[in-house]
Amino acid sequence: MADALLMDRMFQRIMRGLADTGSAPHYAELARALGLGVEQGRLLLHDVMRAYPIGWLHPETDYIASFPPLNNLPTQYRITVRGAQRWFAQCGFEATSVTWLFPGETVRVDVPCLDCGDPVSIEMRDGRIVWIDPPGVVGHLNYGFGPSRGRPPFL
Repeated sequence: MADALLMDRMFQRIMRGLADTGSAPHYAELARALGLGVEQGRLLLHDVMRAYPIGWLHPETDYIASFPPLNNLPTQYRITVRGAQRWFAQCGFEATSVTWLFPGETVRVDVPCLDCGDPVSIEMRDGRIVWIDPPGVVGHLNYGFGPSRGRPPFL
């Protein structure tokens, strides 16, 4: 496994890239930013993903699919900040963590209810819910933990 400080630097670059642009950087971009060769960057990316098992690469590729709380692939959890909807959360619970990537900003999550399809919207700022529609929304996790964790990895 790679040096922990270098892995932390790559983790921060990935998270910052997602927060700044809505898209995860490619390992070649990460390698350059960290002063590494491209293949070293690819291998380091795999080390980071093994150390951060709640994120994953798209199957059979070196492309970041999910890096919680954000997802690099579109999901039903649409995130809007400063009037721009350019982000997606990994899941409903991770969506509530996105607020920490945008301090002082209002973060809006729009999602269809996965039970009835009705729209659900939440606005948060600095970790606090400031508005929710419909009122009284609750979360539900229909995903196993323990032996079933990781199958399927896409929430």
